[in-house]
Amino acid sequence: MRRRVLGGVSVAVALVLSATATACTDAGSTGSGAGPAPEVQALRAVERAVGRAGSARVESTTVIGGELSIEAAGALGWRDGVTGTLTITYTGGTSAETLRDLGTTSMQARYLPDAYYARMGDGFADRAGGRHWIKYGYADLERLDGDAGAGFADQMRSSTPHRTVRRLLRSEDVRKVGVRTLRGRRTTHWSGTVDGPGTPTVDIWVDDRDLLVKKVEKGGTAAQPLTQTAHYRDYGVRTSAERPPADDTADFTELLGGPGSGG
Repeated sequence: MRRRVLGGVSVAVALVLSATATACTDAGSTGSGAGPAPEVQALRAVERAVGRAGSARVESTTVIGGELSIEAAGALGWRDGVTGTLTITYTGGTSAETLRDLGTTSMQARYLPDAYYARMGDGFADRAGGRHWIKYGYADLERLDGDAGAGFADQMRSSTPHRTVRRLLRSEDVRKVGVRTLRGRRTTHWSGTVDGPGTPTVDIWVDDRDLLVKKVEKGGTAAQPLTQTAHYRDYGVRTSAERPPADDTADFTELLGGPGSGG
């Protein structure tokens, strides 16, 4: 029973962490520039500017149907893989209830080039030999059966805002919507539809330095619609993420009952 509970928790945490990246992830293309030339030129300038900035403070909300809703805040960098720290708060959904049953309503997520870590509450530690952290190694995820693990690992490693722009560069109907002031910054609004279940839409608001101020992505399925809104500021901010102590960390493969999991 304890193993089943911990395995369920590790899956729920994986869903929470992937939700922070779901609407950020590029499918691997560098962007074909399918839209009209002026739009492509403008968006490529945005992609370059955000890529050069290398980091930013992020605030986001994500809703996946009745499965999960979360808020996240922190700073992420993307010069050499995704690095940084986010505080993620569960605000609703059935997966969030799994975590709330352990007496916690939020967690800290640390992103390092080879893995990401989630800090759980004392309720989890009581069932996991006193350990508070779960480690998700990208190499371990890639070894999971089927393509899901590899896709999940790639998703987490590529969750950066300039990849959102790449998605728009593949859109055949990308267009400039208008101009709007957001959080004191004058922005240009771009919108388009991209490939994916339910024909996802991507909207971004860009300031006069070609940096994203806000993005909204909507997609998913009729049964499980997904919406994510993110705000960016303080580009170039210094980010850091320390690897948690090994004796306070449980590997997710152990919690799922994989090799080396013990009893």
